[in-house]
Amino acid sequence: MTLRLLSLFAFTTLSVAQGPIVRIEKPMPPPDWALMERALLKANSDAARAFYRRYVDEQGMLLHTPRWGTLDGPDDAIETFYNWTLLHALGGDDDILDMYNKAQEGHWKQYNQLRTKLTKLAENGAYYKEFITMSDWFHTGEGMRSFLLAGLSKPNDELYQHRTKRFAGMYMNEDPEAPNYDPKLRIIKSIWNGSKGPMLSKATVYDWVGDPVPGSFHLLHNPAKRAATLDMAKYYPKMLAHCAEYLDSAGDIHLNLAATTLGLNAFMLSSDAKYKNWALDYANAWKERAAATGGMIPSNIGLDGKLGGEHNGQWWKGTYGWNFTIFDGELEQIAHRNYFMHGAWPGFANALLLSGDQSYIDVLRKQMQLLYANKKTENGKTLYPQMYGDPRGYKFDGKPEWYHFTENSFSDRMTEIYLWSMNREDLNRIPTKPAWLDYLEGKDASYPTAALTKGFSSIRKNLKEMENDATTADTRLADYLLEMQPVTTDALLNLTTGGYFSNGRIWILHSRFRYFDPERRRAGLPQDVAALVDKLEASAASVTLVNTNQLEPRSLVIQAGGYGEHQFESVTIDGKATPINGRHMTLKLAPGAGVKLNFAMARYKNAPTFHFPWD
Repeated sequence: MTLRLLSLFAFTTLSVAQGPIVRIEKPMPPPDWALMERALLKANSDAARAFYRRYVDEQGMLLHTPRWGTLDGPDDAIETFYNWTLLHALGGDDDILDMYNKAQEGHWKQYNQLRTKLTKLAENGAYYKEFITMSDWFHTGEGMRSFLLAGLSKPNDELYQHRTKRFAGMYMNEDPEAPNYDPKLRIIKSIWNGSKGPMLSKATVYDWVGDPVPGSFHLLHNPAKRAATLDMAKYYPKMLAHCAEYLDSAGDIHLNLAATTLGLNAFMLSSDAKYKNWALDYANAWKERAAATGGMIPSNIGLDGKLGGEHNGQWWKGTYGWNFTIFDGELEQIAHRNYFMHGAWPGFANALLLSGDQSYIDVLRKQMQLLYANKKTENGKTLYPQMYGDPRGYKFDGKPEWYHFTENSFSDRMTEIYLWSMNREDLNRIPTKPAWLDYLEGKDASYPTAALTKGFSSIRKNLKEMENDATTADTRLADYLLEMQPVTTDALLNLTTGGYFSNGRIWILHSRFRYFDPERRRAGLPQDVAALVDKLEASAASVTLVNTNQLEPRSLVIQAGGYGEHQFESVTIDGKATPINGRHMTLKLAPGAGVKLNFAMARYKNAPTFHFPWD
């Protein structure tokens, strides 16, 4: 081992699993952002415990009235804990993971006891083999958000590994009871898919809404009725009317691209190439389909594998498709529900992680360019098309068109494209840039403390709502607690890892850094350590790390990327550059010490993995 002393730090050139070791002695009085970060991690952990004590029983079951449905069903119940596993992976307390684990097991047990009469989808429980019997991937994905990120904290949990690989196998024809995939045509056969296989017939409104349950509830999915308590028996016909036109089922849909997350996660746990090959094969099929339309990501692929095969070649049609303009009988008005981004964005980003191939992001960029090319200005406002196809109520001459123009610019989705590509032209295409990007561009030095302050405000608001909540389990449905649960992670994610989730839609952690505690052998920032990312570029990134503890030293391992998909080429400290050429570096911080690290990086160079640096 060669030990080379520099002015205020020491660098050990020995290459180990956790990377080269840097010892930092230089003192850094804890900046405001550092103290706020540590306090926000603690406040989140405390708030999560308070929520759990109030709303979860001894078996881990959420205290509410369970029922089947996409308006307030099983996906909403477990989605309540959507960012708890992320909080732990960022550095939240150990019992956060314990509470999530118990809630997940309790959720499966609770919803396996459910029985429906009006739909067969949950006649023997909502889950089979711990996976939803049948649903669409907008709702399946929502219900799996916490599970999909749990591997960040427990990659060596054998049961978690087994379940993840088994779930992926349901889309690879490894489970004869779940023949969801046609490997020849490279299609998932229906919008409705899961552990019971695909739905090839028309859906019913009862499949979407489920059975009524006796009692009065807050029906939060109806914006016009959020504050009301409604008798379900009387309101149930309105709920059915909400989904009266949601009946097209057979054939593939862009939402199904999100299923590649199962293949990605199984690969990152096992390194078995079959999971990677399946996910890329399926993503490649959709890449080819988008090219065949001239760049539009189609809404439906027929059971014959052809564009628009279930709609006479009209590839823009289908449930949740480009042309999904319906009459919502619950709201008694026309509704436009095009979910083109909810499967395509996670799906093609998964392919980027698995391959390092930026052509998958080219598909998303082309889609946004086509959409932006058709924007218009009215009364001084820029309006963007939300839909494509034949506008409802108009004579259709067979030629699809853009319609339903609003101020929604999809800026969050364009932000994701930029962060994946780091192409400055993509940055300039974002109509409304998040304040975090302005901070990274050096335009707003106050952003870190402002964002962390907002996090504290969110926790206080939700805890106050909990304090004033007069509902009981028999007056709450699955969605009631979604916006009340107090854990907030967006600011911590941005500032500590350089990661970003579009509107909180958590699927996979795309970030520039992640941290591990080698002393406690767990994921997340070690106790007392704070991190601040202040620059992200195509081949460089900077982060400041500080030990706020004035008495005890702290060690941490820094990883290039959420899953080690990036590579540190070198690090520069106080003007001195030292080679790394690996995905990890270990930092040993003396009491009260801090340092700014400027990394030269190669992005998407390594195979992504869940495993800890020392495994």
